[in-house]
This record gives sequence, structure tokens and C-alpha cells, in this order.
Amino acid sequence: MKTRFGKVVAIGVSAVLCSGVLVACGGGGAGQGLLAGIESGTVTLGTKYDQPGLGLKEADGSMSGLDVDVATYVVNHIAKEKGWAEPTITWRETPSAQRETLINNGEVDMIVATYSINKSRAESVDFGGPYLLTHQALLVRADDTSITTLEDLSGGKILCSVSGSTPAQKVKEALPDVQLQEYDTYSSCVEALRQKNVDALTTDATILNGYSQQDPGAFKVVEMEKDGKPFTNEHYGIGVAKGDAEATAAINAALTQMYDSGEFDAIVAKNLGDQAAGVTQATPGDLSFIE
Repeated sequence: MKTRFGKVVAIGVSAVLCSGVLVACGGGGAGQGLLAGIESGTVTLGTKYDQPGLGLKEADGSMSGLDVDVATYVVNHIAKEKGWAEPTITWRETPSAQRETLINNGEVDMIVATYSINKSRAESVDFGGPYLLTHQALLVRADDTSITTLEDLSGGKILCSVSGSTPAQKVKEALPDVQLQEYDTYSSCVEALRQKNVDALTTDATILNGYSQQDPGAFKVVEMEKDGKPFTNEHYGIGVAKGDAEATAAINAALTQMYDSGEFDAIVAKNLGDQAAGVTQATPGDLSFIE
């Protein structure tokens, strides 16, 4: 691995046609398989809509973020390598708790949505990548001096995370007296934190830095460590249907070219700017970290 950059974003719903890209709740020929979809000229790609810098539906209906750009690069590179035209992309919002279901039901052809690879998920879907490595952290109010380390969550602090994600459960295992509050989206957690209904939000540092950057002065990111090391390693992958080895290999080849060409650096700089420090480039196809 070699160090690069890092941080995150997303938002929205509705059907919009913008610059040849569809932002919708479904459609786009999903369920035919990634490569068949690209060849046919229309693919449905899943991402987050409420994560600034990573996957965000803008007010004008367009999509932005690192995950959006990575997904677009991958399908366009595959099309080019196969001699096909670049496909029209239909974007589908994919909340954390629904990602495996949406893939298995054939409602999306591929998901790039701050999708950390772990053993349980890898039993349900196949992963291309990983394409970056980040770590779990905390988001707290900027004026809160009571939480500066992981251990400060002890004593009944209320910790927020998203249903279907793993970060809050990992903290709960380390600190059993933490009270968990779960919402459907991270943006709901951010609002609960703003209203002082929870004390902290936990997820990947990339996502939290996006929210911090979106509202300067309101929040701050607290890094978490255990025994002097990052509390977790989060390897972001690209989800496709289980058993689709051809699609997985094509994704990994596209990601490798994305690194070698310097395009990944450009995508990170464009979307994360000064919030890019700390993201580490991963090795596509190497899933040896799964426990």
C-alpha cells in the first residue's frame, strides 16, 4: 500500500435527467448483471445520497463525490476495454441497511457507497477492490471538550450511527455502557448531534470529515485509537452480485488503471481537498484482511 489522501459525502431522491446521467429510485435495466448492463448501454449504480465529498445528491439533482466519480470511472473504463459505448448511468440511493438486499434483488448492478468489506457482507455479495482504506472516528460538537478519546464515551454517553452499519456495534463491544441510537441515514445522526439529542456520531473518518467540512465551526472529528493503533481498518469495496467473477475482475482491472493513470489522485483532490489526508490507497483484489 502507499499513502494517498481522504474524506466523504451524499443526499436525496427523485428522478432527474442531468448531463446524460439519471438520478432515480430505480430502473436503468438493473438486474441484468454489470457487464450485460454496460454492454446494453444502461446501468444502475448504487451510492449514498447524503455524504458530502463521497456520495451526495446536489440541490439541482446532479450527483457528486468520490464514490460517484470512482463508480463512473469504473463503468466507463470497462466499456472502453470491451469496445462498448459509455453507458447511461441511473443512480440509486443505497442506505447501509439495504445494500446487500438491493444487489441480491437485482435492483442495482453495482454499489459504490462507502461500502466497508467484511466477512458477513462478503458471504452475500462479491466485492471488487478495495479501492481505499480509512479508519473509524467520532464526530462531536465543536464546543464539546468532554469527548477527546474513545474511552470518553463511557459513563452513559449517547452514540449515534446508522442501521445496518458496523461502527456503533464495534464501539459497544469495546465500551458496553455506551447507549446506542440508530437512524436510517448519517445526515439524521448529524442533525441529532446538532440538536444535542446524542453526544457523538461514529463511522468512517472519510464520512465524518465531509460533514465537518460542510458545516465549518459546528463539529469536529475525534480520531479513535486502541493500543496505539487505529480503532478499525475500513476497506471500501465495490459490491456486485455473488458469483459474478467476470465483473469483479473487470472492476479490479479498472481500479488498477485508475491508480496507475493518476486519476485516483485527481478524484480525491477534487472531492476531498484539504480533508484528504489519511486515506490510504488499497490493493484491488487483495481481500486477505477479511476475518
